[in-house]
Amino acid sequence: MSPESSRARQRAAEMSADSHAVVGPLQGYHHETYVFPLPAPVTGAPMRVKCREPRENLLWFDRRCFASEERLLRALQGRVVRIPELIEVEGLGFQRFIEGHTVGSRHGSGRALPPSMAEQVVDLFRQLAGITPQTLPVERQCRPEDRPEGGDTEGFLERLIWFAEERVYRDNLPEFQALFDSLGVNDVSFKHLRKHVSGLTERPFCLLHADLHRENFIVDAEGGLWTIDWELAMFGDPLYDLATHLYLMRYPKRQEQEMTLRWCEAVEHVRPGSARGWCEDLPRLLDFKRAQSVFTDVIRTSQSLSGEGRVRPRNLRQVTSKLEAVLRAGAVPLGLDSLPGRQEIEAALRRHAGC
Repeated sequence: MSPESSRARQRAAEMSADSHAVVGPLQGYHHETYVFPLPAPVTGAPMRVKCREPRENLLWFDRRCFASEERLLRALQGRVVRIPELIEVEGLGFQRFIEGHTVGSRHGSGRALPPSMAEQVVDLFRQLAGITPQTLPVERQCRPEDRPEGGDTEGFLERLIWFAEERVYRDNLPEFQALFDSLGVNDVSFKHLRKHVSGLTERPFCLLHADLHRENFIVDAEGGLWTIDWELAMFGDPLYDLATHLYLMRYPKRQEQEMTLRWCEAVEHVRPGSARGWCEDLPRLLDFKRAQSVFTDVIRTSQSLSGEGRVRPRNLRQVTSKLEAVLRAGAVPLGLDSLPGRQEIEAALRRHAGC
């Protein structure tokens, strides 16, 4: 379906104060998103909101916990600062569009954040540490077995490994097994991974955003840092949220160390024990993220090569280089003794694409 005729586009045009002012679709993996202005009488002041629809035939690489991102955001109002508010229009709920720029657009991957931004990130973790399942009664859709008892960090990580193994790897084997095999990744890889990350210390669970990267932080005109895209939020090990954040942000080494120590101080102040065992466990959780990326990136990058049944040659070199780096990073936790070279990876991608 073309953007001009999509359901999300039509709904945005119908609700907008000016159908010609609808912007989109915005860049995003999970949803087709449009931004449009609401009529002034609805909000009392000019305001733009987001209208979204899930993309069709989408592969989900992360477990979802809450039944509705909008309900979660509504419950978090007043508890977490600078998150999108929910606007009700004719019985429909829309997220306010945060005006500003993403952190990534000004401070790309690998670059340090200014001190004021770094402080606001730490403050966000401080707020999340105080939110527990008992204090946030929001409907969850995850299965009971995906909700280990608070503090069971090993059980929490096991459920994440299980999701990567069953929902990302096995469910996609009919299409991607030959490619995985060519890259040396198979069932045995998960046995190595479980052994590599075992022995986590118990920590009290709290709310996790679970996707805190540079494009999910918006900086407004006053320098305030807003956090968007809460659809992957869950309850679990607070150190996992830090590990995910560090992995996605790619801080310079010095700032990564500073952010880790400041995180420890912040969460311990709110809930003692939240940073317990971090020195031993953070490397394990980072290695899990590196291993997880092998499975997701093999699928995503191979899909990115195909366009209307053809391989895009100009993208092949870039994709090959990315997969080579991802495999190298995940080699130890996945037990990959020998890694394919760049030419072997490129050949495997070509075979998978049928050319």
